[in-house]
Amino acid sequence: MLATIRDTQIYFDIEGAGLVPHGNQMREKPVAFLIHGGPGADHSSYKPTFSALSNKMQLVYFDHRGQGRSLRGDQSKYTLDENVEDMEALRQHLGLEKIIAIGGSYGGMVALTYASRYPQNLSHLIVIATVPDFRFLKRAQEILQERGTPEQIAIAEFLWNGNFESEEQLGEYFRIMHPLYSYTADPTKMVKSRTILSIDAINQAFGGFLRSYNVLDQLHKITVPTLVIAGRHDWICPPEFSEEIAQAIPNADLRIFENSGHLIRADEPEALLDAIAGFIVYKK
Repeated sequence: MLATIRDTQIYFDIEGAGLVPHGNQMREKPVAFLIHGGPGADHSSYKPTFSALSNKMQLVYFDHRGQGRSLRGDQSKYTLDENVEDMEALRQHLGLEKIIAIGGSYGGMVALTYASRYPQNLSHLIVIATVPDFRFLKRAQEILQERGTPEQIAIAEFLWNGNFESEEQLGEYFRIMHPLYSYTADPTKMVKSRTILSIDAINQAFGGFLRSYNVLDQLHKITVPTLVIAGRHDWICPPEFSEEIAQAIPNADLRIFENSGHLIRADEPEALLDAIAGFIVYKK
């Protein structure tokens, strides 16, 4: 489905009923926005891992502008600020009040910024394998030098410089780097992806706005129950940054998954879902 909002069209999909029978009444489930990472990816990597959560909440997946199945447009507007405002416009478009924000990696950056800007519109915040500012770029490069193969170090230069030349090359980057992203990955197996890639979005991010991204001094404004999740072996969003996020947000809970890299949803999916479902039930 497409929502025509602001100056673009955002693709979104909904999983799970909003109203469910509860005795002689209908009970309304909470609504969660699933905010994908990248940039330059789409929501499809969240399916079917997060589908089990639809038993407890209605899930709204969406693709950021210029990515996935959303409308391509002015590349100068492929920015975090635009993604945040698109998310708020989608909330209004769907006629929702308070929502749960669940964001991973870059989606976590969007979620943190949204929560600091619109805390009144959230009931819960869950951020997974993310960072509060641009310092992760230097730290990730240091870790890559320690852990990466020559092939991984070489292809990552396209990421750091924001100059991928084609979607095929970006797909090759994710194939080569997959054993670093996933702690449990089998390097002998071919990685298959259904993701629609966008080099314009990822180049705009790593070649531009992520170099000055900083929400750390705004995190104290987040007033909703917050769960911060990190992977112990995450190379690109190392867990020390999640620790900073949890310290900066009042009363935030921190959970570090000891057997996960960046892709916690691939490394420890059941434990991840249990942590999210338990947090929402406990804090409700």
